[in-house]
Amino acid sequence: MPVYTYRCESCGVQFERHQSFTDAPLKTCPECRKKALKKVITPTKIIFKGSGFYATDHKSPSGDTSSVKKAEKKEKESAAKESKSAPSDAK
Repeated sequence: MPVYTYRCESCGVQFERHQSFTDAPLKTCPECRKKALKKVITPTKIIFKGSGFYATDHKSPSGDTSSVKKAEKKEKESAAKESKSAPSDAK
């Protein structure tokens, strides 16, 4: 449920209220009991959770960059083994 912020035009009290999208906006102030409430427009809060978001512009198939790092490490190890096992031309 979204949180709406209200401010009373009469007494200036400001408060937040959890309301459904289909609920009618509040009109009566809980402090002064006058019908002077207005909704306040506030910035939206966004919370990113989980591993499904991009660390860069490219996402790995599993959503985890560790599989990419493991593949790069294996390539480097195999290249190092090949260079060590290659016969030298020393006579």
